[in-house]
Amino acid sequence: MDIGWAILIIGFAALVAAFLLLVIGLVYSELMNSDIPRGVANSGKLHMVHGLFVGIAIVGRILHRLGICHQVSFIRWFVACFLTRSNPVPAGLRVKDLKFSEVPVRVYEPTAVCDGLRRGLVYFHGGGWVLGNIDSVDEVCRHIAKKSDTIVVSVGYRLAPEHRYPAQLDDCETATCHFLSVAEAEFSVDSRRVAVGGDSTGANLAAALCQRLARREDGHLPFPCAQVLIYPALQMADFNLPSYQQNHAVPILFRGRMAFYFLQYLSGDMSVCQDLLEGNHVPTELRPRYEAWLSPSNLPPECLVRGFCVQPTPEYDGEVYHTIKAGLEPEVSPLLADDALIQKTPQTFLLTCEYDVLRDDGILYRKRLLDLKKDVTWQHVKDGFHGMINFFNQGWLTFPSALGVVESVVNYVKTL
Repeated sequence: MDIGWAILIIGFAALVAAFLLLVIGLVYSELMNSDIPRGVANSGKLHMVHGLFVGIAIVGRILHRLGICHQVSFIRWFVACFLTRSNPVPAGLRVKDLKFSEVPVRVYEPTAVCDGLRRGLVYFHGGGWVLGNIDSVDEVCRHIAKKSDTIVVSVGYRLAPEHRYPAQLDDCETATCHFLSVAEAEFSVDSRRVAVGGDSTGANLAAALCQRLARREDGHLPFPCAQVLIYPALQMADFNLPSYQQNHAVPILFRGRMAFYFLQYLSGDMSVCQDLLEGNHVPTELRPRYEAWLSPSNLPPECLVRGFCVQPTPEYDGEVYHTIKAGLEPEVSPLLADDALIQKTPQTFLLTCEYDVLRDDGILYRKRLLDLKKDVTWQHVKDGFHGMINFFNQGWLTFPSALGVVESVVNYVKTL
């Protein structure tokens, strides 16, 4: 072998080894910053999956800094190629990829004979408005459709950072209204029995959409009969609620990462992230109003068992507020809507997980709904963590506990 080629090969091998050592070192450092409580379901496997996701993110960050590709693009590509399971469509179900008024959707239709019209569910995937797609919730939507004998429409809304708020919510509204307008004629669905739902930021979109439609009250289309909210993100006024403090380093959603996602959804300006976490973005005159809705005293006593610290009153920064002020509006923070608007929302299914920074968002929204005499079904997963539903029937990535989450949705949908 030519000595030049030998040197080149050795140099390349050394570069690859150095790269791998760098990634391993960074992954190890990140893992040391995580905290998985003993009570979490399948905690050992969660450690492993968290390490994998951290590794993907770190490689993406390195490639981004080298100018090879955007970190988000790399993560999306890797997940689509290596972590998304694609199974044959099971018997008893028909799956179609369509467009509703130019918005991509996937429709899941049970093929069993049905007397009369079926119910419907329009589903919005999670992923921080940045990640996720129709494929990422394919198994979940298949299971709900088949087990509950429901037509499920999964919406492929636009994502950040390519598209900012309100593009995601606009797409969800467009697809939902299109489905409501053709439900009976094209899908044999009773348009008065169509619910909307989603997980995480998808649940945020479902709650925000119900409030948007309630505010318009145009009367031309039926209103969603229910909202199905699976560990929803519902406010960006307070990142120091007990669940944010208790679960700040529990995978797969860290406290700082939730602030990152909100900012990506709004503008992408990450310079105010720390201000957001400290609460400097909330105007002084709005704090008493938000305190009435977000106070830890509104939570069940068991939510305070693991302890939390009352944070000092933050200093308001007007510049930060003007950077993120859309985030305090109900269309981004449905938990911060006025009573009159929440009063108009439909019956609700709420699922929360104990080891989730977003736990208190869901529980506080439940209290607001109950205070207004709204019908709420609440499921709390005591050993659950954020993102559980994404590990349903995903081969080696499957978490057995995810089945319980999906089944609870199935059981609720059957009641509609």
